Amino acid sequence: MTRLLLIGAGHAHVQLLRDWARRPVPGVALVLVTPGPQAPYSGMVPGWLAGRYRYDDICIDAAALATAAGARLVIASLQALDADRQTALLDTGETLAWDWLSLNNGSTLDPPAGLGPPVLALRPLAALQPAWDALLARHAADPNTQPLRLMAVGAGAAGFEVLLAARARLLALRPDRPVAATLLSRGPDLLPGLAPGAVRAARRALQAIGADLRLGTELTPALAAGQDLLLWATGAQPHAWQRDTARRGTLAVDGQGFVRVDARLRSVSHPRVFAVGDCAAFDPPLPKAGVYAVRQGPVLTVQLRAALSDAPLPPGYAPQSRFLVLLATGNGRAIASRGRLWAEGRWVWRWKDRIDRGFIAGFKPDGR
Repeated sequence: MTRLLLIGAGHAHVQLLRDWARRPVPGVALVLVTPGPQAPYSGMVPGWLAGRYRYDDICIDAAALATAAGARLVIASLQALDADRQTALLDTGETLAWDWLSLNNGSTLDPPAGLGPPVLALRPLAALQPAWDALLARHAADPNTQPLRLMAVGAGAAGFEVLLAARARLLALRPDRPVAATLLSRGPDLLPGLAPGAVRAARRALQAIGADLRLGTELTPALAAGQDLLLWATGAQPHAWQRDTARRGTLAVDGQGFVRVDARLRSVSHPRVFAVGDCAAFDPPLPKAGVYAVRQGPVLTVQLRAALSDAPLPPGYAPQSRFLVLLATGNGRAIASRGRLWAEGRWVWRWKDRIDRGFIAGFKPDGR
């Protein structure tokens, strides 16, 4: 029996599991390792933070997909990998042997220690839900009516969306307590790479709530101390095992620790290892965005099916040069950007909501 081990229930792996449930490969034992039975969809996280969705609404049932695919489900996280001996050590202490391995476990964020105010890191998503729920409970019970000082660190799409979303939810929960919002970034640009019109719309959204936009500014202890809550949405980081040479072994990684892969999504050092999404490093580099992992899902499925049958690997992944970006602004509106085209309004939010709900619905038992 050939053993295929999937680490993570990211956007590509859930597509592979759905495909496997329809067409299993005989003689292959499939194992899925993931921190929890639900896999949150990153595109809907701002809507959930704003209170427009329940947490269950934004999650794919990874456990149900594993069952449908005939896979063994292991609730755990990867702690170390020996790609030479083809074993994976989990945080439960269990060691799994594998013949083929696929990594789709996203990325993480490690905020600096000792900043003072509570820090809510936007990754990993599995850890965000209990932290956000606990914060909301404390906010609701706090008798303080002085303005709550909220700062998001990172002026990319994640920082922009979560600042507006979190502010909207905090105000809805406590209308008697104002929220003073700040968006801070060491970089010089707001939403780099988006259409100029979309950036102007984003600036208007920030101005409408009286947000303080600080670009080209480092976060100092003094700035952090002046806040009541920090939302950490800076650039993605590889997981701890990827950054530690003792825990990743001889697996090839880039300068940060992301797993280096070729056009067929295969490790450049170990041909029985595949990696997709945020945990992987491509040449040339790709932004850490879920839209790439979604497109990589069907390619990964085809590659693994070919590898498992000892067939020549088909042509590899060709990343899209442009993609649609839809940013929620926390007030029932959204901003769209693709190339130099852009739009803004309530209809954009309805469009985004329809796309996101449709994506999630496709992984339900009756989804198509």
